[in-house]
Amino acid sequence: MTEFVYSLCAVICAALLAFSLTPIVRVLAIKIRAIDIPTDNRRMHHRPVPRIGGLAIFLAFVIATLSFCNIDKTLITIFVGGGILVIIGIIDDIYRINAFIKLAVQILVALFAVSQGIVIDFIGFGGDYVPFGGWSILITVLWIVGLTNAVNFIDGLDGLACGVSAISSASMFLVMLLSGSSVDLCVITAILIGSCLGFFPFNTNPAKIFMGDTGALFLGYTLSILSVVGVFKTDMVLSFFIPLSIFGLPLFDTTFAIVRRIIHGKSPFAADRGHLHHRLMDMGFGQKQSVRILYAICAMLGISSVMLTRKEWQGGALILVVALIIFVISFKILGSAKWRGHTGVYNADEGAKPYIETFDDVGITTPKYGRNAFVQFEEMGDTNDEKSKGEKKE
Repeated sequence: MTEFVYSLCAVICAALLAFSLTPIVRVLAIKIRAIDIPTDNRRMHHRPVPRIGGLAIFLAFVIATLSFCNIDKTLITIFVGGGILVIIGIIDDIYRINAFIKLAVQILVALFAVSQGIVIDFIGFGGDYVPFGGWSILITVLWIVGLTNAVNFIDGLDGLACGVSAISSASMFLVMLLSGSSVDLCVITAILIGSCLGFFPFNTNPAKIFMGDTGALFLGYTLSILSVVGVFKTDMVLSFFIPLSIFGLPLFDTTFAIVRRIIHGKSPFAADRGHLHHRLMDMGFGQKQSVRILYAICAMLGISSVMLTRKEWQGGALILVVALIIFVISFKILGSAKWRGHTGVYNADEGAKPYIETFDDVGITTPKYGRNAFVQFEEMGDTNDEKSKGEKKE
């Protein structure tokens, strides 16, 4: 009970720090001209928005962990590697740095993590341990760099990367609790959740500030380090699949983006409009609904990862398979203009016109109103609502 109260205080402290620091960071962003000006159709905002909001997340995380946690190699790795990425992110958010320079820095901080003993040297699979031997360093670097970029790539809509990071952190926190990880490691992960939640109110649509590369790189790096220390090496039947499930959404989006760009003869780091959130927007959904759909997918994958920690892992595997089937079917339906309107999932964002269902495409008519029955029904409903409001006033 004491440890739970202690962890809860740490989360609240981190959230309050991030919430209090964000307005200050926003003023700083304007002062140093770290402002995202929409210049192409990839950007979903239509007005200049300050960035480097990730600095508030980083500072809140550092202050809270220094206050509530013991300093060990894991924290030192996050402070040093994460701090370097925050600096690179701030510079990139102001001046834009070449993608290969950022990649080189990410590889360097990944190698620094390896030097601190943070290495994926084996995985648990089917109750056995599978050692990586001489491949462990390369696999660790690929994981850290891959997840760091995955969070950065998915940062395309207001609140998306921040919310996905918070959901993934919460899933990882539960996995750590169930697998018997150290209290300090659980508290560090909980503080990361609090730091994201404190920044979240300023980042939801319409966003007052973006986390930018400053926050995306830091969050991706920190999540990768915590997953190596707290998830990969746990004594669980399917420990290999658990982190892949937790971070399934950003990893899938990044892998798909890289493969797509290579097939089209472009650089893997060449920005385009083919991410999952872009596709949802192109289907007719607004920012808020697109983000909620992706939150739901991320949460479902997180739940399956928690279920996979049990010895009876079949339940978690079933949830994961069913979630993937639902996702594929839903994506196919939502991709069809003919059937999308019949899902009941409409664009409810501000300013969007409500969808009026007519069933014309399936030839349903009624004796009284004909094919326009549902349009007229909507109008009648609006009239009746106005009448009832008038009667209540009287």
